[in-house]
Amino acid sequence: MRKIQSQDYVVVLSGKDKGKTGVVKRILKNKKSKNSSDLKVIVSDVNLVVKHEKPNPNKGIKGGRVKKEKPIDISNVAIFNRTTNKKDKVKIVVEEGKKFRVFSSTGEKIEKELN
Repeated sequence: MRKIQSQDYVVVLSGKDKGKTGVVKRILKNKKSKNSSDLKVIVSDVNLVVKHEKPNPNKGIKGGRVKKEKPIDISNVAIFNRTTNKKDKVKIVVEEGKKFRVFSSTGEKIEKELN
């Protein structure tokens, strides 16, 4: 079980967008690496770059300058605890044979952000 999953509310710890918060859209895994720490996340409205795209009428793409979200390394984001309004660590607790993710500071269960 991963400590950060999709639909979690996270805060960026380093880089040009340090301090920004957003919801994890996707988690990307490096197919070549066997190491589980080589994960990247795409966070909504964070790490935006301008990409120039060619028009393609067959696919309905207009073309021009498009803002896209690029991946961030998973070590550069931390889960955001809305009750304390701070970043937090995650513990995995087993109760009655089921695993749950829990905030370290408050001990409450983590619920996913639903859009």
